[in-house]
Amino acid sequence: MADVTPDLMNKFSAGTFSDLIGFKFTELGPDRTVGEWVVTPQLFQPAGIVNGGVYCTVIETLASVAGSVWLGDRGTVVGVNNNTDFLRAVREGKLTGVATPVHRGRSQQLWVVVITDEQDRTVARGQVRLQNLGAQG
Repeated sequence: MADVTPDLMNKFSAGTFSDLIGFKFTELGPDRTVGEWVVTPQLFQPAGIVNGGVYCTVIETLASVAGSVWLGDRGTVVGVNNNTDFLRAVREGKLTGVATPVHRGRSQQLWVVVITDEQDRTVARGQVRLQNLGAQG
């Protein structure tokens, strides 16, 4: 997965849950992965703000893809813990998520993802622990 571009990853994601919420990758790398999406009413909870599950989805997606890019052909990764904090209510605009590594080891990885609004205010932050699985075959 080391040679995957944002455009190719967006094509791979067609028809998936992240595609359904409008999420698109804009930068892919082993040390930083970035994506964005536009808030729409379909992403709201009944109170008229973005549902926390959307943030959890984006955080897990960014961390997992970033971890996969780093691990490359040595295997694949699966999320084993996602802890997300919701810090600011959002009703409109474009949101951006940035994943960076905290720890990348032989068996596990830990990534932090920060989601910001168009004014660069943090609206959510999460931490995802990934299990590295050996290459199949």
